Amino acid sequence: MEFRLLAVGDVVTEGGLDCLRRYLRPLQRELDVHFTVVNGENAAGLGLLPHHAEEILDAGADVVTLGNHTWNRRQIVDTLEDNPYLLRPANFAPNLPGRGFGVYDAPRGLRVGVLNLMGRFELDSNLDSPFQAADRILAGPGREADLLFVDFHAEATSEKGALAWYLDGRVQGVWGTHTHVPTADPQVLPRGTGFITDLGMTGPARSILGVKPENSVARFLGQLPRRYEGAGGPNKLGAVLFTVDTDAGRCLSVTRVDRSDPLD
Repeated sequence: MEFRLLAVGDVVTEGGLDCLRRYLRPLQRELDVHFTVVNGENAAGLGLLPHHAEEILDAGADVVTLGNHTWNRRQIVDTLEDNPYLLRPANFAPNLPGRGFGVYDAPRGLRVGVLNLMGRFELDSNLDSPFQAADRILAGPGREADLLFVDFHAEATSEKGALAWYLDGRVQGVWGTHTHVPTADPQVLPRGTGFITDLGMTGPARSILGVKPENSVARFLGQLPRRYEGAGGPNKLGAVLFTVDTDAGRCLSVTRVDRSDPLD
């Protein structure tokens, strides 16, 4: 039996939210998607607010994942505690609010485990090791899931690839988020784990990582820092489809399924 999971890249600003609302459900119908995970950590520019989490879920996400901007909007703290469909990286300090792993009911009676992890290279070396955190969770609550998928929010492509190879054969899919640049390396590793280095983002297409180009250009010219602002204009949705053979527990294919507005 085939199971199809759609992973959607970092939602950036209101442009990304609008794009998600317009494209996600038609894409799910077109591809016969059974489960959808959306990274939402930039919905408010940096971080997300409780109403953004609800908007992403209302747009069609089954689970919303986060990353290094989890704590930029402190209003999200109570929602992290109360909403089991909102995950933050599991290798944050254990005393922090929220959860980094969940097991969810999916079609055909399947139980889908989603694990959110964050890399340490160039992000936060004070985090627990994502490799050791994955080991603990897969040996514990992960045993309750029929299928397992990992959103690895990390800077370095090497760290993302290393985690995927480390988990090859133990999970059905690993994808990278955070860099907002889609990669062209969808693949199935030798023991059956689907992998792509980065999903890309969902947000303004004429931008630098979703923000106005002049904001980033000014930084690299050594000018006074500016507040990052979301760019206007057309938007794009970065997404990847993981198709899994549930009987064999192996990923069959990893396919980019991006959508975009016409460029003006």
